[in-house]
Amino acid sequence: MAAAVVPALAATTLLVSGAGPSHAAPSWEPKPSPMTGPLTNQAHQVPVDDPLPEYPRPQLTRPDWADLNGIWDFAVTSRDAGQPTTFGERIRVPFVPESSLSGIQRKITQNDKLWYKRTFTVPSGWSGRHIQLNFGASDWETTVWVNGRQAGDAHRGGYDSFSYDITSLLNGGTNTIVISVYDPTETGGQAIGKQRIQDVTPHPGKSIVYTASSGIWQTVWLEPTAPAHITRLDMVPRLEDNTLRVTVRGAGGADGTGVKVTVSSGGTAVGSATGTVGDELSVPVPGARLWTPEDPFLYDVTAELTGGAGADKVGGYTGMRSIAVKDVGGVRRPVLNGNFVFQTGTLDQGYWPDGIYTAPTDEALKYDLQKHKDLGFNMVRKHIKVEPQRWFYWADRLGLLVWQDMPSMDSGKTPDTAARAQWESEYRAIIDQHRSSPSLIQWVDQNEGWGQYDQARIADMVKAYDPSRLVDNMSGVNCCAAKDGGNGDVIDNHNYVGPGNTPTEPVRASVLGEYGGLGYRVPGHEWYPGGGFSYEDQPTTAALNDRLVGLLDGIRENTMPAGGLSASVYTQITDVENEANGLMSYDRQVVKVDQARVRAANQALIAASRSVGAAVKLPGGQNVSIRVTTPGYTDRYIRHYDGLGFTEVVDAASGDLLKKDATWTVRQGLANKLCYSFESRNYPGEYLRHREFRVRREAGDNSTVYKEDATWCPVQGSGGVRMSAANFPGQYLRHINAELWLARSGGGHAWDNPASFTEDTTWAIEPPWAP
Repeated sequence: MAAAVVPALAATTLLVSGAGPSHAAPSWEPKPSPMTGPLTNQAHQVPVDDPLPEYPRPQLTRPDWADLNGIWDFAVTSRDAGQPTTFGERIRVPFVPESSLSGIQRKITQNDKLWYKRTFTVPSGWSGRHIQLNFGASDWETTVWVNGRQAGDAHRGGYDSFSYDITSLLNGGTNTIVISVYDPTETGGQAIGKQRIQDVTPHPGKSIVYTASSGIWQTVWLEPTAPAHITRLDMVPRLEDNTLRVTVRGAGGADGTGVKVTVSSGGTAVGSATGTVGDELSVPVPGARLWTPEDPFLYDVTAELTGGAGADKVGGYTGMRSIAVKDVGGVRRPVLNGNFVFQTGTLDQGYWPDGIYTAPTDEALKYDLQKHKDLGFNMVRKHIKVEPQRWFYWADRLGLLVWQDMPSMDSGKTPDTAARAQWESEYRAIIDQHRSSPSLIQWVDQNEGWGQYDQARIADMVKAYDPSRLVDNMSGVNCCAAKDGGNGDVIDNHNYVGPGNTPTEPVRASVLGEYGGLGYRVPGHEWYPGGGFSYEDQPTTAALNDRLVGLLDGIRENTMPAGGLSASVYTQITDVENEANGLMSYDRQVVKVDQARVRAANQALIAASRSVGAAVKLPGGQNVSIRVTTPGYTDRYIRHYDGLGFTEVVDAASGDLLKKDATWTVRQGLANKLCYSFESRNYPGEYLRHREFRVRREAGDNSTVYKEDATWCPVQGSGGVRMSAANFPGQYLRHINAELWLARSGGGHAWDNPASFTEDTTWAIEPPWAP
């Protein structure tokens, strides 16, 4: 890929008199971390005075900047109090006070207000330029004073970046910044994701929500700019004409100013265009090398104002790729660069035992994404949290497709008018901040009904605001009283353990936003020893590997080709607090699964998607008989007897009742139109379904469970078809000892016996014995 300039941008050392807190403040040291390891809570890896020193905004770079991360004076007051006269503690920014890495490590509630203070001197080389004070993110209501005067309005939002031009507030010498942050977490109405006010040290409790992160949690920094300067590059690749459409945004009177944008590779310009700030430019990228997970090639981008000497100039990067939904073999599927590739990823919560919301180092931030690649995944769903821009930088460089959730409001509550306006405003700000990242291919508006409202309107709003990406109006429409807006680009089910399937539709692609949750507790690597839980505990790592690979193989063999599934998100990449269902331990010291084996299963799934054909077709609406293909038993057919499913020899001399019992009408699948249901010939309205593993003929009750149990997805087998359960891919209709069972090869039941499993689960569709 093209060499990026970002790592070379070293921060200017501030020329400061008393740059840190006053000498009267107490000494600082980190608190003990709940878990430690190579990536967590290592003093030599997390510098005291300069943590997270990397350039924080890789898609809009300037050569001069100054990092304000490090030790600040700190105080906590009541929520309505004014600025304290003394700051009796010290905190390491940008780690939240709930974290061990901050040096505070205590619970912050809705009754508290946080206060930060430090001094700095503007470097002499910045003379004559405007000074911007930038925040990667601070949760939630942040107010800034410089030298006693407030810098603009208070910022509300926990996940979007924001800036203040503080030039007029500077004094020419040592300047003092004071910041207050109020964060009500779930007691307010704002976006909070998985955060909840709770004890900050490990404690029992099987909860899927975690420790809150209040206050500053991303890098704080200064940069000098020209008065009229660039604030954002909105970049949209257009493969149909090999151009990059770029809209340069600006401030300080930059609107309407002339601008030139250049795209280059390896230091050689490949195309440029001129225009004005605020208008879309079309930059040619001839013979574009496309960005894919296998080849995440990045082009360098520069934009410069052309108004005269000293005009602003910024750097960035882009990847040339497209994302859309189209028909592939009669199924709606997402296509990357015009081609369907199955998106196999994990749920990534982005939590750390020592930093909570903030990764301890840039290496750690990258590590989780690299581990996705090592395990063969090509996608990651960032779950109701928004990471720093450097996380997206690593996803762009490493080559991972990103589903980005908008952090939800509190579950079980209906947001009021003010909360809705704030949530939508913050969502648009997040889209603006990350709209040019090539890895980001889908916005996920809401999750499992948490704080849900106006699903259809919001999906339309997001699609109109960013038409270059897919939109998921609700992840987990089948779960937890969630309501499907009925629009967007995908329909998204959750299924634990699953993987199950998501019914196909004529317009939207079918995806599985969550499945899995297989658990294994690793002694010595538990957040609260003995407190871990999962959706299905595994007794050994061997069992964990077998079960996980079985789920992936089930998607490859059944759910993708037969059920029309196009993407799946496994829960989850790491343990999080008392959730022990990660592929890695929470401290990242232990990869629980066989990396090579999981990688091979993912690679096989991705490879199979590139050549997936049309689903196996059965004669819909017609009567058929279903014959055994196991050698020595090929004269036997599926029949029902006293409501249960058996196989029995049927021939021309058989009685009429047996022939009718062995005849089934092929119907469109009750739970998935790509699959099929088999209606009894002589008991209309009763279907072949599995219940408690036993397959039987049973009348429907119109429930979702019944419809799924009575839906079978055929996949091509040797000498016939195999019938996979729509809701349990990898489990098949099998005969054993003349009985019909839902079976999984090598499972824990007698009917899962692997002997002759493939033959016993392969069936021939024959003309009916009773037309």
